[in-house]
Amino acid sequence: MSNTQKAMNGGKWISISTAISTLFHFVQVAVLARVLAPSDFGIVSVSNLTIAFFQVFANLGFAYSIIYKQESDRNVLSTIYYLNLLVGFVIFIAIHFCSPFISAFYNEPKLTRILNLASYYFVIVYVGQIYMFLLEKELRFKSVAIIDITGSILSAIVTITLAYNGYHELSLIIGSLVSQATRSLLQIAFGIQFFVPKLYFNIHKINEHLRFGIYNMGDGFLGYIQSNADNIFLGGMLGVKMLGYYTIAYQLCVFPIIKLNPIILQVAYPILARMKENKAELRKSYLLILDFISYCNFPLLAGFFITADTVVPLLYGPGWEKSIELIQIFVFVSSFICLSHPLYTVAFSQGKPNLLFYLNLGTLIVKIPLVYLFGTYWGVTGIALAFLLATFLNMLVNFSMVNYLIGDFLGDFLKNIAKPVIFCLIMVGMISLYKMLVGYAGPVNAFAEIAIGGAIYAVLTLAYKLPLNQIKAYSQGLL
Repeated sequence: MSNTQKAMNGGKWISISTAISTLFHFVQVAVLARVLAPSDFGIVSVSNLTIAFFQVFANLGFAYSIIYKQESDRNVLSTIYYLNLLVGFVIFIAIHFCSPFISAFYNEPKLTRILNLASYYFVIVYVGQIYMFLLEKELRFKSVAIIDITGSILSAIVTITLAYNGYHELSLIIGSLVSQATRSLLQIAFGIQFFVPKLYFNIHKINEHLRFGIYNMGDGFLGYIQSNADNIFLGGMLGVKMLGYYTIAYQLCVFPIIKLNPIILQVAYPILARMKENKAELRKSYLLILDFISYCNFPLLAGFFITADTVVPLLYGPGWEKSIELIQIFVFVSSFICLSHPLYTVAFSQGKPNLLFYLNLGTLIVKIPLVYLFGTYWGVTGIALAFLLATFLNMLVNFSMVNYLIGDFLGDFLKNIAKPVIFCLIMVGMISLYKMLVGYAGPVNAFAEIAIGGAIYAVLTLAYKLPLNQIKAYSQGLL
């Protein structure tokens, strides 16, 4: 099977997984928004921030180094496996120690219990994580998809059941832990054929992996700060209720992007790592990735922008109107993020994770003052606008780094992106006209707006971008 066929087959399974996982995520959030208060979402958001912070130090970039080096040495993999288990246990203890201080910072007593429970994530996740890296290295994306789908379904079922039985914010944490435990067991079941740990540990055996991971960990730390500075400041400055509104808006607009893009990037990285010496092919592949991402993400984001005032009351019920203006800002944040994502694939395929470190350092230096200044004067909306400006500047530097790694691409990129942008503007214009003439409240108007937008974008894409015969060729390649 050629690399193209492997990519298409992998894309098929990751697409199925992502579609199902995203559907269950939205169902879960829509149901919980009617059961839980904004402050409950805010408390869990702080817990997730803490977990994400410690994840930076736990991963050490081994996922990328194992794939980049095509690692198969059992001694090396055993050392990595036991090191991850050790780091996970240390982090588990560290969170228990830090939880009272974090709770005091946010002036929220419930946080201590939430964080102590959430810390079990680190005891669970590293039991099976290395097997996920190996499955991706071997392009076993069907197995990856099955694992992801099973975990997502169980998470939604457990979380919703517990929420309706009065567990409040604990329902989200317990549901997440059940999901991760299931994923770890399945990762072992599918990946054990590629690696069985032996009683061997020699830190010197993984020096190259550790060196590869130093910049990745530094990049991850800076990336965490610059990506979450808004949430950190918001919770401390305005309280967990405002953070709850912010979290709902973020999850609606940014969550689909961070779920859809890995469909391409997760499949692309192991393949690009194999063609790392061919700059012309890398540039061609990078442009194809950007093109595909644009056509997939832009109509979804444009739809969120123009239908937010219709969809939010239907999805989340009364009391969430504050999220509408935040959603319309996050649409543009997500647009810039989705265009920036492919750099990570290119940088790791070229063995240049240090560039990502420098990019996040620069973004961090810019973003923190912006968040503090805008948040002080304009509250939660100002923090969202600061996030938008920092993300735009990040994208500009991102493109300059890509130009350095693979050569000039900007002219071709601008020609490619013009069509999806124009298609989205036409789609937004037609939906706006419908809302002015007919109205926007209620499920009938919501369905009509979505149908109009989807039909317009589909017709324009078929007419000017992707003929039906080309779609048939793609579909045959996926079967």
